[in-house]
Amino acid sequence: MSADRETNHDMTNSDITLLLADATDEVEIGTAPYEAVVRGGRRRKARRWAVAAATALVIAGSSATLAVAGLPGGSGTVTPPATQAPTATRADLYTPQRTTLATGVEDGKEWRVTIDVWATPRNEVEAAGQLEAMGEYGDVPSGVTKASELIGKSSYVTFFSDGDGADRDNRRPVYEDAFEATDDPMKGADVQSAAIPFRTTNEHVQRLVIGMVGKDAEQVTCTWRNGTKTKVDRLGTTDINSDQPAIRPADGSPVDWFVCLAPKGTGYGTADVTAVR
Repeated sequence: MSADRETNHDMTNSDITLLLADATDEVEIGTAPYEAVVRGGRRRKARRWAVAAATALVIAGSSATLAVAGLPGGSGTVTPPATQAPTATRADLYTPQRTTLATGVEDGKEWRVTIDVWATPRNEVEAAGQLEAMGEYGDVPSGVTKASELIGKSSYVTFFSDGDGADRDNRRPVYEDAFEATDDPMKGADVQSAAIPFRTTNEHVQRLVIGMVGKDAEQVTCTWRNGTKTKVDRLGTTDINSDQPAIRPADGSPVDWFVCLAPKGTGYGTADVTAVR
């Protein structure tokens, strides 16, 4: 950036755009309101997770209407043209496939992590219907401002809740992104993880870890800052609904998922695949 640009207050729209692009490239931003840590071998996916909140903030600064439509839980909707009907059933495209990834109890209070995965719309009409349905479920991904941005993508949103996971008012969106045909497949020791504070009101240490691995990962080890470890194994098909922490498939997801919670007094260090098939 030139000294002239730094001192010139008569900046054009293009100047502002360049500055925002520079800031996005240089700063890893966590999903509001959390202070997040994102790590993993698939850096392109990590980048997309981290920058999602930056996109939402830029939208909020430029247009209140776009901010509502682009943030998880927003009420912005897009209605399909009245003369055209969606080409797939609502159960396929307009209802998310919801999977519980982890549950637990801390200080006598139940908590859970869930994921909503949306099927891939093939055209503008299907995407418009899906965007409307996402608004009703509170699942609109950050940065999505028009239906066409959903075409060819399977969107997902992960949620953390302190109580009834089915109660939208108790769910807090954590991370969201989309699976695309161009994504590199996860395999072997590939892992992508992100950590946030478990309690947002009085805790500033990243204790809750949510991550994704390939289908051949058999064990993930979360290592905490105090040197202790938590091992998460893949459960057998007969145990898939167990409350035990595990590597689990999620309906509609091409990757599998795991959740680790650090003990009180310590926080996230690393998450690694420590056994494969």
